[in-house]
Amino acid sequence: MKQFFKSLYLSTRFFTAFFSIAVLFIISYFFPGLFFVAQMLFYLLMGLLIIDIILLYRNKTGIKAKRALPDRLSNGDNNTVRIELQNTFSFRCFLNIIDELPVQFQQREFSRSISQASGTTKEIQYQVRPLERGEYHFGSLNIFVSSALQLVIRRQQFSKETMVPTYPSFLQLKKYEFLAFTNRLKSYGFKKIRRIGHTLEFEQIKEYIPGDDVRTINWKATAKRNQIMVNQFQDEKSQPVYSIIDTGRVMKMPFNQLSLLDYAINATLVISGIALKKQDKAGMFTFSRKVENLIPADRKQSQMQRIIETLYNIQTDFAESDFERLYVDIKRNLKQRGLLLLYTNFETLDGLYRQLPYLQAIAKNQLLVVIFFENTELTEVLEKPALSTRQIFEKTIAEKFVYEKKRIVNELRKRGIYSILTKPESLTVDTINTYLEIKARGLL
Repeated sequence: MKQFFKSLYLSTRFFTAFFSIAVLFIISYFFPGLFFVAQMLFYLLMGLLIIDIILLYRNKTGIKAKRALPDRLSNGDNNTVRIELQNTFSFRCFLNIIDELPVQFQQREFSRSISQASGTTKEIQYQVRPLERGEYHFGSLNIFVSSALQLVIRRQQFSKETMVPTYPSFLQLKKYEFLAFTNRLKSYGFKKIRRIGHTLEFEQIKEYIPGDDVRTINWKATAKRNQIMVNQFQDEKSQPVYSIIDTGRVMKMPFNQLSLLDYAINATLVISGIALKKQDKAGMFTFSRKVENLIPADRKQSQMQRIIETLYNIQTDFAESDFERLYVDIKRNLKQRGLLLLYTNFETLDGLYRQLPYLQAIAKNQLLVVIFFENTELTEVLEKPALSTRQIFEKTIAEKFVYEKKRIVNELRKRGIYSILTKPESLTVDTINTYLEIKARGLL
């Protein structure tokens, strides 16, 4: 009985009818002839109320519902949540679905309203976009059922509290891995790379496809097969590719609700997967006051899982990053020359000059690529027309900071250090482009 009253709600329609009848009773004090009408309407309302309760509670099963969650959420991406509904009532029901989302989404009034015919099964979907890694706790799935009378609402609860971990963007990993091995790269912003040369190791003769170097056409095979055939040369393999993530305070800056650190983590996951697919050795580590989370470059089948689990727990420590310590640890631990993708951020030339001696020292023995970020908010300021004195000052200051970023790129280039200045949302694409270009040109 206690459970019955906990699940029973009276609808707005019932209270509207009840108060209307109450007003009619009050009016009947002055017009006695209306008293009988009000009395009949009250009995009718109570009768319909009892009928509605019987309709909704006679069937103990009522609505069957199940929330289907992915095993893990992908950070920064839209993840689909499915709710499966089955109506076992003998009549059409009206459902109000309220799902208790994790507190991280800050959606306290999430609901969907639908109607469902008797004996049918429905599925509704919605998407959630997590903006930080960690544990996300979904609460109960609440289904509020009403009949065509809509005087009474029966609440049913399903899918008690469920925890789903949010990992770095593995959806991006799948997407870019596919694009990196097809000829659809250009449509997603990947630039076409002209090969300067080949390694000496011949791999196979294959049919020509658009994008192949015409200089590799094998004329004898072409004449024999009566279709264009090209020689395919094998890229050099098993080269170390390290992603180095700065976890200092400069990486806590947010853009489009994600921190620079999370953009770097998502890009690290993708580039590690592509490097392994290209049969290179992928590794990673983080640094701030010291080097941490070191995963030596390897090609083992378990390497991606190790990288994913490590990236899941990375957080900023709000300290100033020690590039001298970074140089010492790289010198000590990385004996083989490899590609180092350093994700960090420099806002001013002075900030670069303090670290430049250590970057130059790293670049002597390794192929170093320094990756830092455009301030897209400043770009938006520059694109708006200045209509007041204050806006003119703001635009002037924004131009100064944007120009500083370009000077940083030039300073690194003058010292023979590769660099990528990228928008946060373009980080993954630009990093893949750079990796593929380095591989194509045989710079490692």
